[in-house]
Amino acid sequence: MSSSRQQGSRFHWLTVALAVLVLEVATYAHASKSFEDIRCKCICPPYRNITGHIYNRNVSQKDCNCLHVVEPMPVPGHDVEAYCLLCECKYEERSSNTIKVTIIIYLSVVGSLLLYMLFLLLVEPLIRKHDSYTQPLHNEEDSEDIRPQVEGAQGRANTVLERVEGAQQRWKKQVQEQRKTVFDRHKMLS
Repeated sequence: MSSSRQQGSRFHWLTVALAVLVLEVATYAHASKSFEDIRCKCICPPYRNITGHIYNRNVSQKDCNCLHVVEPMPVPGHDVEAYCLLCECKYEERSSNTIKVTIIIYLSVVGSLLLYMLFLLLVEPLIRKHDSYTQPLHNEEDSEDIRPQVEGAQGRANTVLERVEGAQQRWKKQVQEQRKTVFDRHKMLS
């Protein structure tokens, strides 16, 4: 009982932490655009004796041109216009809030799946009982032996695990019956 309470408490704290992270990200989403979310990138090829260079600067879209981004200007005053005509400037915009939300959701899902896997690894051996009636279904002789029904199985099928086990046993019985009919038909044809 106490281990299930501890697990429930852990899941409760995980849910609370996830809610706090989502609220924090939502707060950032309503804030104005971050200065790092926009930039102008100018790629300038080699010009005369000057090597090519890439310039980045945080400027508005209307100021995204060589004259506002390239600093210090590597050419003297009369060659600036020719140099700027060679440069290709692109305005780039991203949403760091969307990136943060996506990463948080991804990590939350992966973390939840890992916790669930750990939970199953720890709890399954305790829940699973060794079933002495189960026999492997390898050949047709084994398929003819149908597992006897446990008395009172209807009265104890109140938990989810017992219902699943009951469904599994019914499925195995159906498979055994199908195998038996297939093998009988095969024997008749032989």
